[in-house]
Amino acid sequence: MNIHEYQAKKLLKEYGAPVSDGRVVLRSEEAKSAAGELDGPIWVVKAQIHAGGRGKGKFKEAEAGEKGGVRIAKSASEAAEEAQKMLGRTLVTHQSGEAGKTVNRIYLEDGAEIERELYLALLIDRNTSRVAFVCSTEGGMDIEEVAASTPEKVLTFTVDPASGISGFHGRRVAFALGLQGKQIKQCVDLIFRLYKLFTERDCEMLEINPLIVTKSGNLKCLDAKMGFDGNAMYRQPEIAALRDETEEDPKELAASKHDLNYIALDGEIGCMVNGAGLAMATMDIIKLYGSEPANFLDVGGGATKEKVTEAFKIITSDPNVKGILVNIFGGIMRCDVIAEGVIAAVKEMGLEVPLVVRLEGTNVELGKKIINESGLSVIAADDLGDAAQKIVAAVKGE
Repeated sequence: MNIHEYQAKKLLKEYGAPVSDGRVVLRSEEAKSAAGELDGPIWVVKAQIHAGGRGKGKFKEAEAGEKGGVRIAKSASEAAEEAQKMLGRTLVTHQSGEAGKTVNRIYLEDGAEIERELYLALLIDRNTSRVAFVCSTEGGMDIEEVAASTPEKVLTFTVDPASGISGFHGRRVAFALGLQGKQIKQCVDLIFRLYKLFTERDCEMLEINPLIVTKSGNLKCLDAKMGFDGNAMYRQPEIAALRDETEEDPKELAASKHDLNYIALDGEIGCMVNGAGLAMATMDIIKLYGSEPANFLDVGGGATKEKVTEAFKIITSDPNVKGILVNIFGGIMRCDVIAEGVIAAVKEMGLEVPLVVRLEGTNVELGKKIINESGLSVIAADDLGDAAQKIVAAVKGE
C-alpha cells in the first residue's frame, strides 16, 4: 500500500525526522488560506499522485510552456493560483503511464535553500530477509540510472536484525554521502529514526529523494515516498486509514475487497487461476503460444462461488479482454465450486468472448459435468498446454 508525500512527511515528523512545514489542499478554495499559513519567502506547490517524476511530468491539454507537477511560487497568492491550476487535472509522468493520474490533492510547502542533493532509501532485501539501506551522493536523480551507469556511487548494506541498528550504520551512510562536522551526528540520528519508523510501521519501502544539505549545513528530507506491507495493515490501522482508493485501479480495488489477488496487465487474455505459481505458469504459457495475459487473477485456495463470480465479473469488465482462460487445479479448491461460479457470472453478465476452461483435481468430473450441462459456449481443455493453445487460437480467430 502506497501513501502520498504529505502523509509520508507527517509520519517522518512524528518520528522526529527534519522536514519542511507544509499544508495539504483538497479544494481550490482552501489554497489561499493554506498558503498564507506558511512563512515563505518561497513556496513549493506539489501535485500529490502515486507516481514519481512529477516535476518532469506534463498535464494533459497543457498550455505552451506550462510547468509540470512541482512548481515554485514567490508569494502566497501565486502559490494558491498554481495549486488551483493543478487541481482536478490529469498529470502524466514516466511512472503513471500514458493515462496519467488525476490530481485531487496539492501539497504546499516552505521552500528550502539547497546546498547538496543526496539519496537515501530503506528497502526489504528479499535475498537476506533484512532491511537494506541504499544511499548515493546523486540525489534528485533516477537512482536506477545512477546504479546502471555509475554503480560505484551507490552504497547498499543490510542490517542484521539480531543486533539491530547502531551508530556504525549511521556513520557508514554519512561517510558515503560525504557529510562533515555536525552533519555526521545528524545523519546518525536520522538513520536511527528512519529505521524505527520502517520497522514499527511495517514499511516495504521508504525513500528520501532528495535528502538535502541546506545552505546552513543541516540535513532535511525534501521529498519522501513510502510503501507498506499490505498483509500487515490489520495491525496498522492508522496507516490503513491513509489509503487513497482514487489512486488505485478500480478492478484491483474491487478484487481486494473480495480477498482476490488481481493485477491488471496490458494483454488480451484474462486468466482465472488458483495459486500464484499456477498463475505465473499460465501467463508464461500464454506468452509462449503468441499472446499476452490481460491480468493476474488468483482466486486462492478457499474461494467460494461468490468469490469466483466476482472474479469473473472483474475479468469481463476489462474492455481489453478478448478471451478468458480458466485454469484450476483443485486441491483445497473444488472444481465444482469454480464451475458454479463461472456459470453464475456468465448468466448474470453474458459472455461475449471465447472461454476456455481447464479443470483438474478435486471433483473435476462434477465440475466438467456442471459446465457441459450449462448450455454455455465453453471450450474444454485437457491440460495447460492444450488450454493455452486453444484460447490463443480463439482470440486470433484461427
